[in-house]
Amino acid sequence: MPTLMLSKNFIDEHAARLAQIEKANNTTFELVRLDTKLVYLPDDVASRIDAAFLSRDIRFGSMSHAGHYEPVPEACPHFFKPIDQSKGFKWLQIASAGIDRPIYGELMARGIRVSTGAGTHAEPIAQTSIGAMLMLSRGFMKWLPAQRAHQWHALRDAETPKDLRGQTMVIVGVGSIGGFTAPIAKALGLKVIGVRRSPKRPDDVVDEIVHPSKLDELLPKTDWLMLCCPLSEETRGLIDARRLALLPKGAHLINVARGPVVVEQDLIAALRSGHLGGAYLDVFETEPLQAESPLWDMPNVICTPHNSSTSDGNESRVASIFLNNLDLWCKGQPLVNEVKA
Repeated sequence: MPTLMLSKNFIDEHAARLAQIEKANNTTFELVRLDTKLVYLPDDVASRIDAAFLSRDIRFGSMSHAGHYEPVPEACPHFFKPIDQSKGFKWLQIASAGIDRPIYGELMARGIRVSTGAGTHAEPIAQTSIGAMLMLSRGFMKWLPAQRAHQWHALRDAETPKDLRGQTMVIVGVGSIGGFTAPIAKALGLKVIGVRRSPKRPDDVVDEIVHPSKLDELLPKTDWLMLCCPLSEETRGLIDARRLALLPKGAHLINVARGPVVVEQDLIAALRSGHLGGAYLDVFETEPLQAESPLWDMPNVICTPHNSSTSDGNESRVASIFLNNLDLWCKGQPLVNEVKA
């Protein structure tokens, strides 16, 4: 009888599907219900948990102050303490796509399987990114302040926006987000080049794929540099003063990856100098972004609070992955989005 630690809300909403999986696998689940009040489980219950789903209502439900870069165990100790206590814990499903927090590596080192919600947030992130690109490129950064000041500010002469058609977008890390972004950008007339280690596949919508070792050669012809890559030792500080200087004057940066992929002070300097035409930033070196950061007030910068993925369909998409994986786990089969150590 597998013991599953799930949120109370999740169990209530998906009781019928959980029952179907039990029947299909000739088993019975012991369901440990977690609410969002940070209540610790009794030791005798915690010690026998086999698998758990870190859904967003557990991760953030009672912690409106929690930033995305707060260490996960400290953010929800009521969830991770049982995992530490249970010697037979086997599998953790998380809602997010990123696994850069140390806890996940520590769990995998113990032989615990970890699977993610990769791909479930990609479409809304792509839509947000394209929306920000349109705001930055089509005059909204000047029209909106003029509207608030009750000023009739028509863009003329040097302020006239450049055509998007014919510009080049370079997407670093062509996964799910890039896969949704590329066709929208191409429909707007941009050439789209992807940067990743694996070669171009038939289902890739980008115009071409370039190896990361060739990034420096791409930057001088890049109008829109979009970062979607995971945070790793290879990508930490990937975009620094040297690489920002390789971009043509007036180029724009979109970062929906992780804040430390960009050296923030170098980015601020490039924006202040006018070399960089603007930026859309959903992630930052320190989160929440400090109140004194100059990024808040720059007229050519859009900042969002690590929230570009927000959409009311995310929870159902992640739930579907977990429930599908639960069935696969019961059958002893490979999991969707399982992280390989």
